[in-house]
Amino acid sequence: MKIKFLDLKAQYKPLKKEIDKAIQNVINSSQFIMGEDVMKLEREVAGFCGTKYAVALGSGTDALFLSVKALDIGSGDEVITTPFTFISPAEVVAQLGAKPVFCDIDPKTFNIDPSKIPSKITKKTRAIIPVHLFGQMAEMDSISNISQKAGLEIIEDAAQAIGATYKKKQIGGFGKIACLSFYPTKNLGGYGDGGMAVSDNKKIADKIAWLRIHGSKEKYYYNMLGYGARLDTIQAAILRVKLKHLRKWTRARQKVARIYDELLSDSPIAIPYRNPNCNHVFHIYCIRAPQRDGLRDYLAKKDIPTFIYYPLGLHLQEAFRYLGYRRGSFPETEKACRETLALPIYPEITTSEQEYVCEEIKKFYKK
Repeated sequence: MKIKFLDLKAQYKPLKKEIDKAIQNVINSSQFIMGEDVMKLEREVAGFCGTKYAVALGSGTDALFLSVKALDIGSGDEVITTPFTFISPAEVVAQLGAKPVFCDIDPKTFNIDPSKIPSKITKKTRAIIPVHLFGQMAEMDSISNISQKAGLEIIEDAAQAIGATYKKKQIGGFGKIACLSFYPTKNLGGYGDGGMAVSDNKKIADKIAWLRIHGSKEKYYYNMLGYGARLDTIQAAILRVKLKHLRKWTRARQKVARIYDELLSDSPIAIPYRNPNCNHVFHIYCIRAPQRDGLRDYLAKKDIPTFIYYPLGLHLQEAFRYLGYRRGSFPETEKACRETLALPIYPEITTSEQEYVCEEIKKFYKK
């Protein structure tokens, strides 16, 4: 049996008529930049997340970059974040002249470990960027308490966690801003790059909205230096169609995760931990596996694709060598890089396909 890691065609087929019509409507209107669908998507995503404001942007990285910029974080400042994630949170901090300060992860959730944050705070620290990794939110009560005591801002990186909750509170409910990604593989993905910043703070939302259009409040009048970071209208139109199905797809992902849990319960691998305070939306189903690389090679030969998130911590990346971290600086991150493996998960995967994946995993360990 040949398994797909992700099948976007399976998602598209039942929505084909509606998505094709939405795209054609944009073409007919010729409002390709900042068209009506962009504003409608902003209102709908804000409603979905329970925030007052949302600003559509060109990518999740744009959302992070402009959020940090909107808080006037720059040269001489420090921002605490995790080394076990995609590069964007640390990258945007560094690009704005500030210093990324890494903090190790909780080995159960893979999210930033709040107990380790206080030791990273200095007089230069301005913000914390917790990443809600794999679809599960970080321990936000602890992070919020730490930030309030130290007078720090919180920027939530929710690129993998739209629809997730912490104590029934959604992303965007902590700190000033939360950042979303609509990259095609995300739980809510477009047909190209896309992102959004959501916030209850009008001043910050307005500033991000101006920054995305070259610092312009009024066309050809520039109040500040900004960037070209707009979301295309066609992407907004596609995302509006898909947003209506997101809750259903989330429930399907959670069901897939439960089936994996049951099928792998008698295997040597460690299934994903669920924080009881969280509603995990399973962007990724990530296991810890003994002999991880051997298992991955074996599964590939059986036409079962897997993925490693992430093979090397950010603190050991060449791009961040100047920060002076060494191997051993963050042992939990480095252990996760050696042991974690993502299995195929998407709403349309069948139980028989999951059974095949799990049977082959068990066969590997019985060799």
